[in-house]
Amino acid sequence: MKFSEYPYSRPDPQAIIREYKSLAAQAAQAREGQTILALWQRHQELAGEFSRMATVASIRYSINTQDSYWKEENDYYDAQSPAVSAATLEFYRAVLASPHGAVLGETYGQILLQKLDIQVKSADDRVVELMARENALCSQYQTLYASAMVEFDGRQLTLPQLAPYKMSPVRATRHLAYEAEGQWFDQHQEELDQLYTQLIQNRNQQAQLLGYQDYSQLSYLRMGRIGYGMEEVSAYRSQVAREVVPLVAQLVELRHQRLGLSDAKYYDASISFPQGNPAPQGTPEQLLEWCRTLYHELSPETATFVDWMFENETFDVLSKPGKSQGGYMTDIEGYGPFVFANWNGTFDDVDTITHEMGHAFQGYVAQQTQLPLELRSPTMESCEIHSMSMEFLTSPWHHLFFGDRTGEYQLMHAEDAVFFLPYGCMVDEFQHIAYQNPDLTCAERNAVWMELEHKYRPWNDFDALPFYGRGAGWQRQLHIYLYPFYYIDYCLAQTVALQFFAAHLKDPKDAWKRYLALVNQCGAATYQGLVKAAGMEVPFQEGSMARIMDPVVQWIRSHQPQEEKE
Repeated sequence: MKFSEYPYSRPDPQAIIREYKSLAAQAAQAREGQTILALWQRHQELAGEFSRMATVASIRYSINTQDSYWKEENDYYDAQSPAVSAATLEFYRAVLASPHGAVLGETYGQILLQKLDIQVKSADDRVVELMARENALCSQYQTLYASAMVEFDGRQLTLPQLAPYKMSPVRATRHLAYEAEGQWFDQHQEELDQLYTQLIQNRNQQAQLLGYQDYSQLSYLRMGRIGYGMEEVSAYRSQVAREVVPLVAQLVELRHQRLGLSDAKYYDASISFPQGNPAPQGTPEQLLEWCRTLYHELSPETATFVDWMFENETFDVLSKPGKSQGGYMTDIEGYGPFVFANWNGTFDDVDTITHEMGHAFQGYVAQQTQLPLELRSPTMESCEIHSMSMEFLTSPWHHLFFGDRTGEYQLMHAEDAVFFLPYGCMVDEFQHIAYQNPDLTCAERNAVWMELEHKYRPWNDFDALPFYGRGAGWQRQLHIYLYPFYYIDYCLAQTVALQFFAAHLKDPKDAWKRYLALVNQCGAATYQGLVKAAGMEVPFQEGSMARIMDPVVQWIRSHQPQEEKE
């Protein structure tokens, strides 16, 4: 069934909540494990029904945030989802408290009980209203960002449509494009500042009601992290600052030399070659068809998967007014994955589609299993391994998109993957500071961001750009508003993806075999367990980042254009 034909009906959350209360009461009185398993099966059906409709509504709203019907449905789930989640957690608590609850661990693996335990510690009835308000604030940010239109080159453009100008080989055009983008953010400075202040206050209040000092502590539970915490993440960030930042500074200088820039500015950061960045050489329709070819040839498993995606038209990839920003993959329970993007004619289109199709492939595989919903996918840092590694493992087909500029794209893509690590750590450290110091003024928050720029990206010169020049550049990173403390997951995943890249350079078949084994585990292992099972190094230990970066940096240096090596 095509996604456009997929049926939608608003569920009755009060009926769902009542049934969950009944399930919790029955679990508390259960006299045998089989009763717990039967109740668990009904929970799977209830959760699946609610999730299915909420996901359909969310997708349709993000496709057009100006559609009043889907905006109303999205607002409805913003308001109702926290109460349904709280009722679900009440059932989890009853199962965990039952002397027969261990049957779930025996049936599905102990990690399921660990995941339930983390979730019950992350919310309860005391924070339901605050969570609903948090959802509403996030939707306000999403709607505001989606409404952004700038006048440029005689046209009204969305922010994603401005991206090609930010990558123009004409330096003056890049400068003007960054200024135009920055001016829109400056015009909405008060709204953006107030929204973030309210989100910090809201989330910290939730944390304190649940017994935590601030939201940075609570967030680790809500992200479902098992086996590591703030100490390990802090050690990882320190390694990046100490080991990776100096390497990136050297590689950035190589890029500046390639561009012939002796006074590089921030608006030069989006371009990699003097003639401009490689761009996909085809129409959107051709790009999608090449994507289908890629996955047909990659493996029998991906061939079946991509055929399903095309037959059911579970894509929406073109940028248009009113469409939510960014890109994502989401699973519709009982149906399959959906990929959302904002293509704008740049190399980002290929990055995005291979990235999101990595998520989608794992989601498709998980839908074929009998695993409970809670184990269909691993925690988020491991989910991002699927997507970021896929960007590298599909490199034999990059020529379909880039033709004679394939080598340039692959060099730029590897460089950007490495360049990302300091930025991702900067985003994470900024959020820890913001939530642990909630009384910072808006100007002080911006000053913190600028300090972190000097720590993690000392090569950046903002040259008095609007918005960026005052240290507010973090406000264009929607994860900071919508998905707090998620961004470090990209770093942890990229670190593994770079290892898959190195493995692919040695033996593509072996690298794919290891990747497929990782995907097939779904959520039945922790981040550390998945990484070790794939034969990769967990990056928390001292010295790990230097070892991981070495083969990648060597490859980047050896693939610089010939004139730079002489």
